[in-house]
Amino acid sequence: MESGCWLVVLPAIDGRQYAYRVYAPDDALPADLFWDAWHCHDEGPHPRAWDLFDAAVIRRVD
Repeated sequence: MESGCWLVVLPAIDGRQYAYRVYAPDDALPADLFWDAWHCHDEGPHPRAWDLFDAAVIRRVD
């Protein structure tokens, strides 16, 4: 199982979008990638991110 880098972009209540790198296996579920990024954002100093999976952008980064 190979590990890859994913870009997860979360919209926040301040109207901005916050991007996070998530390192996970190539076969990781999109929901797991989303929650990894969301919890990272939630623990940081930024305004709250929307917890709507459909609002996130998830892309594999090579």
